[in-house]
Amino acid sequence: LSLRDMVFAGKSTYGEFLQSPEKMATNILADRLATLEAQGLVTKQVAADKKSKFTYRLTEKGLDLLPLLLEIIQWGTKYGPVGGNPVLLQELATDREATLLHYRQLVQARQIN
Repeated sequence: LSLRDMVFAGKSTYGEFLQSPEKMATNILADRLATLEAQGLVTKQVAADKKSKFTYRLTEKGLDLLPLLLEIIQWGTKYGPVGGNPVLLQELATDREATLLHYRQLVQARQIN
């Protein structure tokens, strides 16, 4: 869920992840972010605007999960109780490779700032 939020919602801080609709408990969120960092999927950096705050950024390894995230979204739309993002689904149906490239570049651009 944290990876999904980083890619599709532009979230990068602990506080932003806490605001997700799933309402994850703070201890579970902290553990999951630490696991993602330990697995090399994200990096944790001191925030530029506040030294007591950290930002999380996807690594290349994390970005390489983008095709899998999109597959899970498509699967969830087909079998889940709530439909997915119709714009994203149309983009995938029209040109999957261009959609992958678009979201990869979007994440990379966000992480430069």
